[in-house]
Amino acid sequence: MSDLLTVSNLSVRYPSREKTGWGKPKSYVSAVDDVSFSIARGETLGLVGESGSGKTTLGLSVLRGVEPSAGRIQLTLPRGTLDVTALSSKELRRARRHFQMIFQDPYASLNPRMTVRDIISEPLIAQRGLGESLDRAMINARVVDIAQRCGLSRDQLRRFPHAFSGGQRQRIAIARALVLNPDLVVCDEPISALDVSIQAQILNLLAELQESLGLTYLFIAHDLAAVAYVCDRVAVMYLGQIVELGPTRSVYFTPKHPYTEALMSAVPEPDPDATLRPILLQGERPDPSNPPSGCRFHTRCRYATELCATAAPTLREVANGQFAACHYATELTLQGAQDLRERKDERVAV
Repeated sequence: MSDLLTVSNLSVRYPSREKTGWGKPKSYVSAVDDVSFSIARGETLGLVGESGSGKTTLGLSVLRGVEPSAGRIQLTLPRGTLDVTALSSKELRRARRHFQMIFQDPYASLNPRMTVRDIISEPLIAQRGLGESLDRAMINARVVDIAQRCGLSRDQLRRFPHAFSGGQRQRIAIARALVLNPDLVVCDEPISALDVSIQAQILNLLAELQESLGLTYLFIAHDLAAVAYVCDRVAVMYLGQIVELGPTRSVYFTPKHPYTEALMSAVPEPDPDATLRPILLQGERPDPSNPPSGCRFHTRCRYATELCATAAPTLREVANGQFAACHYATELTLQGAQDLRERKDERVAV
C-alpha cells in the first residue's frame, strides 16, 4: 500500500510565559520534537503514551490545527502530493475536505444551538462557500446518507444535541467528520468519555466505516486494549518524541523500548483472578521545557547506563518493521503484554 500521510521532522514549540527585558520568551516548551512517521492508505496507526507526551498536539499539528514550528506534512492524493505545511489560510480551508478530526469530548464538540442536520451539514456548506458546486438537495442527501451509516435515523436529524446520550453524540461527531469523504481522520481519544459498552459500539462503527469508505485513521488513545483492537501499527510517544513504532502485535508482545515495556505491563488481564505485575517507573516525568540530556527516558529507566545519559538514541529499525529509539534495543529481552485475546478481525459482538 502507498503512503497517504508522510510526516517529516515535525516539531511544535510553545513559548513560556516568562519574558526577557525585550519582551521575548525566556524559553520554549517542545511539545513535539523532531517526529517522523507515515501512514499507508487504509491503515490505522495508533498513538499511545502517558498524559503530556504530545499525542494530541501531534494530531492537531498534522491537521494544522496547531501550527508546526518545523518539519513537513504531506498528503499523497490521486491528483498529486499536497504539502500541508505550505498551504495558505484559504488553501488550507479548501484542503480540509481531505482530513478531518473526531474530538474526545462529544458534549463539548457539538454546538448546542444547532440541530443534528445543521451540525453534520456545516462542513459541506463551508466547502460550498469555497467553490464546491453543491445545492441544497445534494447536501441533504449526503447528510442523510452519512447519518444512517453512523446509526442515526432521519427523525433524529431534527433534534438538538442535548436530546442524545454520549454515545449518540459521538456518532453525530463522527458523521460530521466523515460527511466530506475525507482521506485521513484523526481520532483524538474518541471513546475515553464513553461507557465501556458504548466504547465497543463506537470502535466497531469506526472499523465498519473504514472498510466501507476506505478511510485512514490516526488513532490517539490511552486505552491500550482499544488500540490493540483497532490499530494495524502503534507509535509510542514519550516527552514529545516517538520512542517505538511497529506492527501492533510486535510492539505489544515483543517491545524493544523499556518505556513500551512499562506501558504493556499495565494492560489488564481478561481473567479477573490474574495478578497484575505493572512495572513502576521511578521518579517524575521530566520538565518538557528542560528535557534530560541523552535519552529522555534514562532518568526513569532501570536499564540506563552512562551512555544513555550522554548520547541521544535515534529511531532505528531493530526488527522487521519495528523501530525503537534505544541504545540497547537489540540486546534487551523485554516483557510484553501478558494476554491480549481481542484481535482486529474478531469484532466485539454488541
